[in-house]
Amino acid sequence: MKKNCWEFKNCGREPGGRHVFELGLCRAATEVRFDGVHEGKNAGRACWIVAGTSCKEEVQGIFAQRRKSCATCDFYRTIKGEEGSKFRVSPAPFEAWRMLSDVLCAKTK
Repeated sequence: MKKNCWEFKNCGREPGGRHVFELGLCRAATEVRFDGVHEGKNAGRACWIVAGTSCKEEVQGIFAQRRKSCATCDFYRTIKGEEGSKFRVSPAPFEAWRMLSDVLCAKTK
């Protein structure tokens, strides 16, 4: 089974995690728009897409601002290696896919 960032990093900032009370929830664990991306839960396998995620107990900005730190992150590199040609840095393909999926689902209801 593929791990989400909070499992890989063992940060405890996912819902029900051991550090939620003192550090709060990480946005990667709660960002439902990216659920399923790279087979993760919420943005758990695409944390670099979400602004305001935490890394090393510090809130991070958007990917453009933290590109260098993400590029050296062991989790980011693991996902990039696992996904190969399916790897995406930008949220644009995922957002377009989600919008199309929503439209198609609405038409079938």
